[in-house]
Amino acid sequence: MLNTFNILETIRMIQDQCLDIRTITMGISLLDCIDPDIDKACQKVYDKITSKAANLVRTGEQIEKEYGIPIVNKRISVTPIAILAAACPNENPVKFARALQKAADTCGVNFLGGYSALVHKGFSAGDLELIRSIPEALAETSNVCSSVNIGSTRSGINMDAAALMGKIVRQTAELTADNQCIGAAKLVIFCNAVEDNPFMAGAFHGIGEPDCEIHVGVSGPGVVRAAIAKYPDASIDEIADVIKKTAFKITRMGQLVGARASQMLDVPFGIVDLSLAPTPAVGDSVAHILEGIGLECCGTHGTTAALALLNDAVKKGGVMASSNVGGLSGAFIPVSEDAGMIDAAVNGTLCIEKLEAMTAVCSVGLDMIVVPGDIPADTISAIIADEAAIGMVNNKTTAVRLIPAIGKKEGDMLEFGGLLGSGPVMPVNQKSASKFISRGGRIPAPMHSIKN
Repeated sequence: MLNTFNILETIRMIQDQCLDIRTITMGISLLDCIDPDIDKACQKVYDKITSKAANLVRTGEQIEKEYGIPIVNKRISVTPIAILAAACPNENPVKFARALQKAADTCGVNFLGGYSALVHKGFSAGDLELIRSIPEALAETSNVCSSVNIGSTRSGINMDAAALMGKIVRQTAELTADNQCIGAAKLVIFCNAVEDNPFMAGAFHGIGEPDCEIHVGVSGPGVVRAAIAKYPDASIDEIADVIKKTAFKITRMGQLVGARASQMLDVPFGIVDLSLAPTPAVGDSVAHILEGIGLECCGTHGTTAALALLNDAVKKGGVMASSNVGGLSGAFIPVSEDAGMIDAAVNGTLCIEKLEAMTAVCSVGLDMIVVPGDIPADTISAIIADEAAIGMVNNKTTAVRLIPAIGKKEGDMLEFGGLLGSGPVMPVNQKSASKFISRGGRIPAPMHSIKN
């Protein structure tokens, strides 16, 4: 039941604490666009996306005016393009990327995700061609995002894919070196990727999803930080309760927006992803939440424990506010997109090894981390493999989004602007993992994956 207090509280959250709907994302199946003629397939892709999402941006803007709730991004996710590319052998998949960019321009969306391949157990038709085309595709387009799933708890880790993706990440950065290596910021490598993720750059529309649906991704780190600040002497379990209640309020708003968007667009309501997604804006930082819990600086000892508390409380509180929770749901820790993470990385408190430990207890993984431009491809592959191992063994989604800063060294900065923020070049271990990566093959699935 809404009352004056609830309404005023929400207004304060929006005006003073950076509360927003981070994204409404329309998922669109392209399975009926498959055609052996790649030009015909691309035209079908363009036609279907622009038909289904014709009113997406307008609807988001109407909801913003109707409820006074900021919706930062309007996005589209599509069927992994490698599936469509499989029907067009000996053709350049970049044609699909161009069609996706044209559709994104027509619809006016911020990002379009799904230039993707799922290769956790091996490469099927179309996969290698698409993966090898990623650097060119992301260099040629501005709104298209790409992802590759290289492992899962049920299948293990495809180390041939991990080795290849180290090279692809580096090539993508090199092809966009004149634009802050932005291509690599649009590429995610997953383990246990989910089919209903509304967040970029890893969003794609899974083959188990309906023909078209609408997802919502909520945010609100500033709201959680402000709530914690009211209880400076609370115990840990009391802090957890405060976070749960706050996450409920944040997710309730996402449920409202998702239901309204579904009604206006006449498509099914998919999920609310109740992740805490930070921005570079002051006061909108996951790192500052952890510091509010009692850490002098994010990255110091105790950070992983505090993050585990936060992530668990967010999920427990948010799940009660929606019957459609999904996606990644938890707390993101992207370095360049979080003002507190940036500060901690610059002063040396936060390092890649600590971030890796933190990813065992939070959403996703090593996200938006800038590394020296001379980093070898096999070192990138080894970082990808480490993160995939955390996801595989812990039966959770993990990911890597590294940006090799071509021509820059430790201590320099890359300036992306917007939600992507700026990233300090972080040091990486100089010892080689080349022999390990070059072995290839597959790391077997853990014993606990055998559940049937």
